Amino acid sequence: MDIFLGVIVGLIVLMILVTAHEFGHFLAARRNGVRVLEFGIGFPPRAIAWVKDAKTGKWRRLKKSEWKTEKASKVVVADSKKTTTGASFDANDKKLAQPGMIFSLNWLPIGGFCQMDGESAEDSRKGTFGAASFWAKTKILFAGVTMNWLVAFLIFTVLAWTGMPKFLDGQFTIEADTRTDTHPVRITTVAEKSPAADAGLREGDMIMAIDGTAVSNGDEVRQINSEHAGEELMYEIQRDDGSTSEISVKLNPADAEYLLGVTMSSAQALSYSTWSAPIVGAGLTLQLTGETFKGVGVMIGNLISGTARLFSFDDTIRESGQEALSEVKDSVSGPVGIIGILFPAFTSAGPTNLAFLAALISVSLACMNVLPIPALDGGRWLLIAIYKIRKKKLSKETEEKIVSRAFVVLLALIFIVTILDIVRIAQ
Repeated sequence: MDIFLGVIVGLIVLMILVTAHEFGHFLAARRNGVRVLEFGIGFPPRAIAWVKDAKTGKWRRLKKSEWKTEKASKVVVADSKKTTTGASFDANDKKLAQPGMIFSLNWLPIGGFCQMDGESAEDSRKGTFGAASFWAKTKILFAGVTMNWLVAFLIFTVLAWTGMPKFLDGQFTIEADTRTDTHPVRITTVAEKSPAADAGLREGDMIMAIDGTAVSNGDEVRQINSEHAGEELMYEIQRDDGSTSEISVKLNPADAEYLLGVTMSSAQALSYSTWSAPIVGAGLTLQLTGETFKGVGVMIGNLISGTARLFSFDDTIRESGQEALSEVKDSVSGPVGIIGILFPAFTSAGPTNLAFLAALISVSLACMNVLPIPALDGGRWLLIAIYKIRKKKLSKETEEKIVSRAFVVLLALIFIVTILDIVRIAQ
């Protein structure tokens, strides 16, 4: 049940983050005079859709019978028999395949999309992406990643106020305005006929100290127990009603199945900020951005060096190459790993940890889309920039060929990573 709930939560969170990314493109396109044909939440098939009439400015619901004709496929222009691709909203148009922008909710909860008019760089019609200036295209393409960074910043700012979990060594904070609270170790289950049960420990009890030594996490409890196997220890316990007591427990010997006979929730330190919360939000976003790019660099380096070492005649070098490639495999997680492993774990850990994961993925989405991969925003901008510098026109055929091939490679990588995720789950 926890896995099922985690998967559902993961799909919703990813859809929100991708939709936020696309909303950035939408806002930038509208502000720079580029027409948006459709903004969709989720991917088709459509569930429901509305259209904003370009003339009246009013919204109306699209009937299913209109969907096929409302896809911005073709427009017949007055005074000419020429048919052009994309929707046009000029008053001179005799017939519009699409009378205005469509907003749709779709059945597949795997993201969202922003379909602009004339997305090919070759398109020269007024109001299309292709006809926009280079600076306008730059703002539109990078508005998505900006939105993802903004979402991460907002989440981290809220967490800085309400309680920020620590996941990084040297995690950014403002020491002068930071208070750290550590939640006590809570007993979640007690084994029957165990030393804990015999001594009177119960589910829900919080372990505050052992023989006068304060404990802040389960590892410290286990370490003290291990050092005193077979001995009698004094546990300082706090009950759910707030009362405290000291309970003597005689641990099992070291060769027993267990020493104490309990399972414990992991204690987590939360830091709280006041006036510095926005600074912490911005600082942590920048810190995680740097760590993400650093991780990508290390991964690419290991991939290249590991592959090269495999062709060595030296057994030691080949083994080091296999280790490097193994690190690449272990450091990469795809959709199955994120939704099937990370989200169930973080969902069960509580809303604070889930919010941190959402912000972390938002940063990752921003960083990945900045990379110069033609199928992504950064790569598409680089392609446009190269042709701009060369003062050559980027034809639709060339653009589609480069982007489609890069997209196939990207899909292949996602497929490989997905297989690795499935193998990890199966193990």
